[in-house]
Amino acid sequence: MRIPFDNSYAALPDGFFTRLSPTPVKEPKLLAWNADLADMLGIEGADAAERAEVFGGNILPDGADPLAQLYAGHQFGNFNPQLGDGRAILLGEVKDKDGTRRDIQLKGAGPTPYSRRGDGRAWLGPVLREYLISEAMHALGVPTTRALAAVATGEAILRETGPLPGAIVTRVAASHLRVGTFQVFAHRGETEALKTLTDYAIARHYPKVDGPLGLLRAVCAAQAELVAQWMSLGFIHGVMNTDNCSISGETIDYGPCAFMDAFHQGRVFSSIDRQGRYAYGNQPQIVVWNMAQLATALLQQMDDKETAVDEATEIVHDMPELIEAAWLRRFAAKIGISSPRPEDVDLINELLSLMQADGADFTNTFRSLGTERARDHFTNLEAFDAWAQNWRDRIEGEPDPHAVMHAVNPAVIPRNHRIEQMIEAAVEGDMAPFERLLKALACPFVETDAELQRPPSEDEIIPATFCGT
Repeated sequence: MRIPFDNSYAALPDGFFTRLSPTPVKEPKLLAWNADLADMLGIEGADAAERAEVFGGNILPDGADPLAQLYAGHQFGNFNPQLGDGRAILLGEVKDKDGTRRDIQLKGAGPTPYSRRGDGRAWLGPVLREYLISEAMHALGVPTTRALAAVATGEAILRETGPLPGAIVTRVAASHLRVGTFQVFAHRGETEALKTLTDYAIARHYPKVDGPLGLLRAVCAAQAELVAQWMSLGFIHGVMNTDNCSISGETIDYGPCAFMDAFHQGRVFSSIDRQGRYAYGNQPQIVVWNMAQLATALLQQMDDKETAVDEATEIVHDMPELIEAAWLRRFAAKIGISSPRPEDVDLINELLSLMQADGADFTNTFRSLGTERARDHFTNLEAFDAWAQNWRDRIEGEPDPHAVMHAVNPAVIPRNHRIEQMIEAAVEGDMAPFERLLKALACPFVETDAELQRPPSEDEIIPATFCGT
């Protein structure tokens, strides 16, 4: 196998990471391989057996410089001064065919100095879940980490429910720099390391910006667009901790995430989010909170802190307006409006209120707008019909509203119950449901598999999702 490594993070000071190799596994077997992504990354050669050995952690490819990254983070609002890659190892970086630098990381590759008494492993369910959902997000046009490979390890992983089949997912990202990466050096008072990290992040992700506050402004803009896109798809991240908030503006860490079926602003899926901190409707406020933590960290390197604090505060305080503008643009498109007006917010929110009151399916309701099927999602038909008349009046004269809607309202999403059914089958050795889902999710705006569009029946509903650790 030939991987054109061009490693830059490994050239940073040793205090940014710990060098170590993946822990070999007993019997690696390739379960999934993303050939298109491999081609984009310039990866050549190798059969399934060698891919399993490399991305199972048994063979270190030429040019790799494996390491576990250091970071800190606020977890559910509580600061942990040292986290780090507890079960992930960065093999190295490549420049893809577009010239973009990409990390190649093994997740579930064994213990590291940051494992915090964990085993450093992952089991099959979360690995296949991350593979499917990250690739689905990519097909939906959402900035995201991607999945290159899934490998079964041939080893049992002990979790609360007992032994489970082990697996490793290979994650590809624009980088794995997080808000928490800046927080760890700011908390330690390591100003020179913080400056080095800031310069590195700017050069890698935002080369046109100037200084720490330029970086802050760019990350805020990227995160504002990202969270608005999540909202427009009914996506709930579930663990918006600062260590899961990417500097590049990509969606990262698909733990207890989910796409909503029945719409509700307060919907929570994460089994550990007992207070609803990361509920669907709270995500815009949380991303602003996360950016305030980034600002606090970046400010530690500034000489004129008083002036810098004022500017950083203004940048963060401007972020809700960025989110609102991005939210309006995306939700307006969902109802066929290409050129939104401020008053369209009321029209959109009225529909969302009707959906919440009737428990309407988020994805299918938007997909069916403009057809007779739309009424089927509501019990208060009089209220919906009144809204629909106002909506038809509003889109009159809009350029091809139905084409606009179909371009942004997916027919197929990775529904929770389908993910769970897929995992159950995979544990028994049946990968057919995984392949079926993967194929359908690659073309989310095309109605190719009607059964996968169906919301869960009452006995299929999955009320909670779990982290894989």
